[in-house]
Amino acid sequence: MLARLGQLVSSKAGRDQGKYFLIMDILDKNMVLVVDGHLRRVEKPKKKKLRHLVLHPEVLENMEKKLLEKKPITNREVREALLKLGITE
Repeated sequence: MLARLGQLVSSKAGRDQGKYFLIMDILDKNMVLVVDGHLRRVEKPKKKKLRHLVLHPEVLENMEKKLLEKKPITNREVREALLKLGITE
């Protein structure tokens, strides 16, 4: 499965193991930037290797569209999107 902007992922390695994030940017074929709107805010996303992430099939189309158009997203939007998927911190 290829990573997409706005896709739900969870960490399978590191001190954030088991936490859920959204992909904010794809740096290359191995690295992405992830945010959760709480600890990993839009202003300072976490750089993660794809092999350390579980890619879930859920892609938030509205987030993907904004990110593809290079429009800014807010931490609140990220938190609300994760809440809609039933993920709470």
